[in-house]
Amino acid sequence: MYDQVTMKLNVDPLILSALREDITSEDVSANCVMPHPQMGQADLICKQDGIICGLQVFARVFELLDESVRVEFFVQDGELVTKGQLMAKLRGDIRTLLCGERTALNYLQRMSGIATYTHSVAALLEGTKTKLLDTRKTTPNNRIFEKYSVRVGGGNNHRYNLSDGVLLKDNHIGAAGGVAKAVTMAKAYAPFVRKIEVEVETLDMVKEAIEASADIIMLDNMSQEDMKAAIEFIAGRAEVEVSGNVTRENIAALTGLGVNYISSGALTHSAPILDISLKNLCTI
Repeated sequence: MYDQVTMKLNVDPLILSALREDITSEDVSANCVMPHPQMGQADLICKQDGIICGLQVFARVFELLDESVRVEFFVQDGELVTKGQLMAKLRGDIRTLLCGERTALNYLQRMSGIATYTHSVAALLEGTKTKLLDTRKTTPNNRIFEKYSVRVGGGNNHRYNLSDGVLLKDNHIGAAGGVAKAVTMAKAYAPFVRKIEVEVETLDMVKEAIEASADIIMLDNMSQEDMKAAIEFIAGRAEVEVSGNVTRENIAALTGLGVNYISSGALTHSAPILDISLKNLCTI
């Protein structure tokens, strides 16, 4: 759950931007059928089994439109929900419920979809020491929602953004003139509290990274044979992350490697939404 400061500074502006995208002047459809204020209620119904996530954001959409709207939840983020389950009741001006419906559901469906997919992938790592990580492959302006959803689903967050940590990828290494030079420059520039992670693609790059005393080595798109050789060579001298087109379908092949982390962009860029609807709107 977002704290009050995070909500006001970082979440509210994004929700307001989404609402402005959907309502440039007025909700013509709502105003056609409801020209005057009228109290009403509606049900939030789950139409598919999954992990619910984003309830606070869902409610906030309506609160920003009209602070008198009340949402009564019967579930909490992280709970397993089932098809047909009543998850909440909303009460407020019908016009507010109508014009906030799609934006609120877009957030809730997307966040719940990510949490559900992440949960299914994380389950494949149960019983191992390996942590499941997300990446920066998020929807622009939705990272705060998507990375939260990964945590709710049982995954862990990699760095939040470019200011959050040092990750020297192929183009950084190319710009610096090699792995050793890139690590040396990072150690000279970055604050000492920052770990330095290096993305490598070959065993020679692994050896360079170890000799340069990198803190974390990311094995990117390497073969099983090369990954096993790399892990044996590293021998605990650095933490090890495996990355590169990791999905629910192929992660099982990586679980036996014994690495510290497996990162997957699919958690955020390929998770399908969870089907959720606002139904039974009526006057009260």
